[in-house]
Amino acid sequence: MVKKSNVVKLTKEEKRRMFKKNLKRDKYLLIMFLPVALYYLIFCYLPMTGLVMAFQNFKPGNGLIGIYTGEWVGLKWFQQFFTSAFAWKLIRNTFLLSFYSLIFGFPIPIIFAICITQLKNKHIQRGAQVITYLPYFISTVVIVGMMTNFLSPSNGIINQFITKLGGNPINFMNTPSWFRPLYVISGSWQTFGFNSIIFVAAIMGISPELYEAMRVDGANKREQIRYLVLPMIKSTIILLLIMSLGSLLSVGFEKVYLMYNPAVYDTADVISTYVYRQGIENKNFSYATAVGLFNSLIGFTIVSVSNWFSRKFNETSIW
Repeated sequence: MVKKSNVVKLTKEEKRRMFKKNLKRDKYLLIMFLPVALYYLIFCYLPMTGLVMAFQNFKPGNGLIGIYTGEWVGLKWFQQFFTSAFAWKLIRNTFLLSFYSLIFGFPIPIIFAICITQLKNKHIQRGAQVITYLPYFISTVVIVGMMTNFLSPSNGIINQFITKLGGNPINFMNTPSWFRPLYVISGSWQTFGFNSIIFVAAIMGISPELYEAMRVDGANKREQIRYLVLPMIKSTIILLLIMSLGSLLSVGFEKVYLMYNPAVYDTADVISTYVYRQGIENKNFSYATAVGLFNSLIGFTIVSVSNWFSRKFNETSIW
């Protein structure tokens, strides 16, 4: 039987001395970390105090102090949202856009990372990586501008090609049924290269000796990918999938706002754009805060449940 070692308990004075010693040792690291801590404190944590507006009748004329002194109305704004004609349409549109982006956009970086790491020519490998990384750094405004020009019904290159084949021009940007495919395809194209970096790093971390052992056993490329690569990067895939699930009801505002117009509201209007219209354009801050809070709570719940299932069945989790 192995004896447990005795745990040495430090006195308060010893703990204080050790804290000062560590503080002095890591002072430069802490100074470097300070701007990051201040950024999150000022722009992420302090604004959370404004969530109380979701339960109040906030009036802008009362200034910032009105956030904490407004009339308490309880769940009025939540009830108003769920009984409105927009609620389920907004939830449906937001969920479907995120769901399609996840289904079609999440596997592509994994497949690309596997393919790129199997190339023997390093020059081709690096060139392909650089080419696929570049779209990620293109502004969303530029991306939507390119889509508008390429898909223009009058002089867009896509409609010119359709016309030459004998078809009729399609007004893609003003057709509700085309909004989701355009959003998902353009998003996947823009981000798949950059999102593959983590998977490429995970695959490159696999020991070459394992590949050699599989080749000795007669395994071909397909079998190496199936029985070696995928199991070795499974934990990375699960962690990124859990984090992606948390954004199922958090579609990016900028791209939707740039792409949509009244003609495609039926499929394009999502929670974030609705919150913008209610809060910024209509000055209904309390109502917009309530809708945004609902969106965040759903995302947190999905992440927590997904993390619990992952920890229970795969022993891999975020926390």
